[in-house]
Amino acid sequence: MPNLFENLPLHIPEEEFKELLSRPGVRIERIVSNGQSTPVDAPYNQAHDEWVLLLHGSASLWIGGEGERDLGPGDYLLIPAHSVHRVTKTATNGPTVWLAIHFR
Repeated sequence: MPNLFENLPLHIPEEEFKELLSRPGVRIERIVSNGQSTPVDAPYNQAHDEWVLLLHGSASLWIGGEGERDLGPGDYLLIPAHSVHRVTKTATNGPTVWLAIHFR
């Protein structure tokens, strides 16, 4: 049986995005970060909603109009479509594991 915490990459130069499930109108992925952040000049601005759950590690997320939030295990939030956002930091002492659900 698959497990979200299997084969976690360590010391990776870029975040790892692994699609877990895709159906019309919805995509679920595991994201693994290890010290990465989104460049200030390249924030995300997606045409769909995204619900994220931080499973392991820590991160900070900036959302335009809302400011920065610190996230720990169990914290989750909805990023509405067309909300400019970026990851400002992730843990450097081990993997940060996210579960992201993208939907229309």
